[in-house]
Amino acid sequence: MNNKKTIFIIGFALFASFFGAGNLILPPQLGFNSGPDWWLVALGFITSATIIPLLALFGHAKLQGTMLDFGNKVSPLFSLVFCLCVYIIAITLPIPRTAAVTHEMAIQPFFDTPSFLTSSLYFGIAFIFIMKRDSILSILGKYLTPLIVLILLAIIIVGFFTSPETMNASVLKSPPLVAGLLEGYQTYDALGGILIGGVVIISLNLEGGISFEDKKAIITKSGLVAAFGLFIIYAGMIAVSALHNTEFEASISRPELLSGLSLKTLGNIGNLFLSVLISLACFTTAVSVIVGTADFFKGLFKESQLVYTITAIVACLVGILIGQMNVKYIIDVALPVLMFIYPLTVVLIFLNTLPNKYASKLVFKIVVLVTFVFSIPDFLGFLIEANWLQNVKETIPFAQQNLGWVLPAVLAFVVVNLIEKTSKPRSA
Repeated sequence: MNNKKTIFIIGFALFASFFGAGNLILPPQLGFNSGPDWWLVALGFITSATIIPLLALFGHAKLQGTMLDFGNKVSPLFSLVFCLCVYIIAITLPIPRTAAVTHEMAIQPFFDTPSFLTSSLYFGIAFIFIMKRDSILSILGKYLTPLIVLILLAIIIVGFFTSPETMNASVLKSPPLVAGLLEGYQTYDALGGILIGGVVIISLNLEGGISFEDKKAIITKSGLVAAFGLFIIYAGMIAVSALHNTEFEASISRPELLSGLSLKTLGNIGNLFLSVLISLACFTTAVSVIVGTADFFKGLFKESQLVYTITAIVACLVGILIGQMNVKYIIDVALPVLMFIYPLTVVLIFLNTLPNKYASKLVFKIVVLVTFVFSIPDFLGFLIEANWLQNVKETIPFAQQNLGWVLPAVLAFVVVNLIEKTSKPRSA
């Protein structure tokens, strides 16, 4: 096997998978709202949307098992529940969003048809591909990724050299670094890292004849290739949107802003190509994630094909119902869900990348429990408004920025490690 070629093939596939769920609509509005603070916003966004997913791949390189292995040190039951939550979230939020992005970018500007028709056709065709598992998806992915990257690089380069001399001030409601970090949650890339990493492991195992260390090197280097690509695109789109933020109305939507930038830099043809290619990329990601979800549930029920079919049908029906909503609504609805699942995901990723001597079973259990408890106020803050909740958040460091779990998790990690190291009997 040509490891160098494999590294780049997997790296490009990972790159495409991470931004394929309609994620390209997120960086432009973030940059648009941040103005001169775009570099701080980019730093936060890249941390949660690039660095943490990269660490998830490092975790897979170390474990070389399945997604269930990420939580097994807490308990097998916790790991199963966590995986179920991740898969359910995947088919109820980011995957329907791909249909909404497709409608708003590629259908609505050209055809006066209802969004329900778009989502129905979108997931109806997706179901056919899911059941046939046609190789056309891998072919589309292979050629779509370079085309989208070329168009985005063209937007970024032209945008830098044609930007106005003035820039509107930031209108962010949170500190720029925090705003970027939390907006990065909406990419679902941390969840994608643990989902897709497992698929990579399976693919490499099917190749056969690859040693543990070679697989570790391939996954690590492929992850770096994907992360570098995401860094260039995400940071570039944030910067260009900030530089051009005087040229659009303040109320512009995310899809409209991305289309507007491509129209200003590449003209009508470039905008049309970008809309179509992003829609196709969204479609391939939607099919791939639903197939992965159906495979997971199939495996839980003794490889039952009936379970696979039922899961695919349910996922597509959910996609039709939620996918007809507008993109902003789906993003807003996702916020409390992400405040619940993302802290746990981030902690599991970090713990699984550390050497085992710093990440014992007790460390996993305590840190995950503390993270869960201290993320509850962040989660509830998006559901209810109450004085007692505000009082609680005021007592927890960083809770006002919806990051109240961070310091307690770090302290729990340090304290448990110190207790374990000092309580061990010294050898004679």
